[in-house]
Amino acid sequence: MTKRVFVYEYLSGGGWSDYGDDSAADELLPLGLSMRDAMVADLVRAADCSVSAAVCEPGNTLPRGVVPVRARTNESAFDFVARQSVLHDLVWLVAPETGGLLARFQRIVGNARWLGCSAEAIELTAGKKATLAHLAAHGVQTPLAFANAPEIARWVVKPDDGAGGVATHVHARHADALEDQALRTHAGATLTLEPWIDGEALSVSLLCTAQNAEMLSINRQSISIDATGRLSFDGVHVDAAGHGDPRWRPLAALAAQVAHAVPGLHGFAGIDLVWHPQRGPVVIEVNPRVTCAYVGLSAALGRNLAAELLAGRQHGGSAHEQELARADA
Repeated sequence: MTKRVFVYEYLSGGGWSDYGDDSAADELLPLGLSMRDAMVADLVRAADCSVSAAVCEPGNTLPRGVVPVRARTNESAFDFVARQSVLHDLVWLVAPETGGLLARFQRIVGNARWLGCSAEAIELTAGKKATLAHLAAHGVQTPLAFANAPEIARWVVKPDDGAGGVATHVHARHADALEDQALRTHAGATLTLEPWIDGEALSVSLLCTAQNAEMLSINRQSISIDATGRLSFDGVHVDAAGHGDPRWRPLAALAAQVAHAVPGLHGFAGIDLVWHPQRGPVVIEVNPRVTCAYVGLSAALGRNLAAELLAGRQHGGSAHEQELARADA
């Protein structure tokens, strides 16, 4: 039976006008478009699937056969998603955690149609400071373990529920970081201040079911810091380290540890981390949704991750897990 799937990426679907931060929206919109198009492209190749996708930008980059849908005049993003969700069997949605956006969308769509993490998992991981404290309590190494380390030379101030590298600044003096935090907090921002962890910036991509959190790939993140300390996210190299890399096993174990600590991670999720030269992986944040590392990942792995996500939703395990189980039988 053909499944009707609605793909909604918040900014490219029209949410940029409601986001409240034009510079952040401008920075994140190209990333959102690339994620939307990658998700749609995989779904188009999946069997027994018809696809609709939200659009608002001039022109239409969607593949042939995908139905573009637009919000009505003055219709809020939440009302638009609610209206479309009842017209479809499943909803695959990407939105920032900022301001509780992603969790609110999950509750609007409801568990029956939602392709992704639970509202509880989204809310748990939305706040960076609370996430780190929660993970640390479950034995996961985070920047909190470096709070009093003498080798720490820089500190980072960033939105507590932000996305990408938006409004993130790195300081060479702790006093400067405290001043930055105080000034921006006074202006109404909710921020977190952490030790800056030196090492290789990585992420891992996961495909999560109730039974398993499979680590799909280790990805290398490209991050730059300008002369003023402003951090920029410049892209990601997906599947940058294969199974033969000595970091694969410890990172797969870390992914399982994080998934155990955060019940409700379902579908695609990501973990941002730094590989410290002496102390190994340090988790920076958990992303309970599709991330930029999804773009090109199906091709890199030779797997259709969207098809596996649909199969996992229907049968209680990813298609890859089912294939492995059959091979072991």
